[in-house]
Amino acid sequence: MNDVDPRLLLARRLRALRDERRITQQQLAQALVRGRTLSVPLISSWESKVAPGIPPVPRLEAYAALFGVDRSFAGATPRLLSPDELTARERESVADLRQELLRLRSLAQGRSPVPSAGQLAEPSEMTRLDLLAESLATGPWRFRPGETITLVVARLPAMMLERIPYTDISDPDYIELLTYSDLDSLLTLHGHLRAANPVSEVNVRLADRLQEDDYATHMVSFGGVDWNLATTSLLQELELPVRQVADWDSPDGQYFEVADDAGITRHRPVLDSVLGGKTVLRQDVALFARAVNPFNKKSTVTILNGMYGRGTLGAVRALTDSRFRGRNAEYLAATFPDSRSYCILSRVQVIAGRTMTPDWTDPRMRLFEWSGESE
Repeated sequence: MNDVDPRLLLARRLRALRDERRITQQQLAQALVRGRTLSVPLISSWESKVAPGIPPVPRLEAYAALFGVDRSFAGATPRLLSPDELTARERESVADLRQELLRLRSLAQGRSPVPSAGQLAEPSEMTRLDLLAESLATGPWRFRPGETITLVVARLPAMMLERIPYTDISDPDYIELLTYSDLDSLLTLHGHLRAANPVSEVNVRLADRLQEDDYATHMVSFGGVDWNLATTSLLQELELPVRQVADWDSPDGQYFEVADDAGITRHRPVLDSVLGGKTVLRQDVALFARAVNPFNKKSTVTILNGMYGRGTLGAVRALTDSRFRGRNAEYLAATFPDSRSYCILSRVQVIAGRTMTPDWTDPRMRLFEWSGESE
């Protein structure tokens, strides 16, 4: 990148603001968003000397609000003051810094400098797109460029395949994907991963066809212990305090069991009977677990699992649904800031047959959370 590249000018200015106040990237990440935290790698990417990212408008406005006020740094940790707390002079200082940063941002994007203070800096549509891009470029589903990701699903049992057309491999209209379990979850996450990791290879594998090399990648396993052998093996390797019991012959034999200091707790799905004796799922239980890959310490394993397919889909949607993924990713970052392994067990509501995305910031949705070794 050329030294006069305007993206470097913005990156250097952001780094200079932080250096002047002698605060760390971690402190800055915690101060920029009230009550939450950004990821340190995100802050680092904005200050990069090689290929700096461009912060969205709301983040630069937060920079201005923080660094434009001396009192933001009066305490032991930086604090973002509310507009009502600012004096007239402080508001002018914030406005000046905001104008400078937005001008540098516009130049970095190859556009004309922003209008003068008092005018709309950029259309709201651009702000929305910036935030959308940021939510794709951060969070648990963003991996280092070029690293391979392997999605692992189970093959449907033979008794089910017999009832599904086009699943006989000798049929001229054979469709291989119809033999896969958790198709909703698989397609949802596959699309998100391709968008968030455009230069990475994203493979789909059946659990009974995994090759040696697949185990060394970032592995993502869908579904429960009854069908997916990979999920069973990974749960045994990781020794999480959560166990799935899937005894489908017993009325109450399907649950997640948690072992902690409080003892043993069982979390079951909620089923209901409707007219005609049909059983309807009202609420499932979903497990999201992330850990170091036991077969390659430089990669990760992720388990996405529900008692039913709706729970698995809910675990997927928690970090892919554009309305919720940002806040859920920030919740994970704030709750497990240095953890190399962690899990969260949550409710997944099913309303009129539709799977609702769980909001992990709502304590009513969280059933259990745990973290293991730290970095």
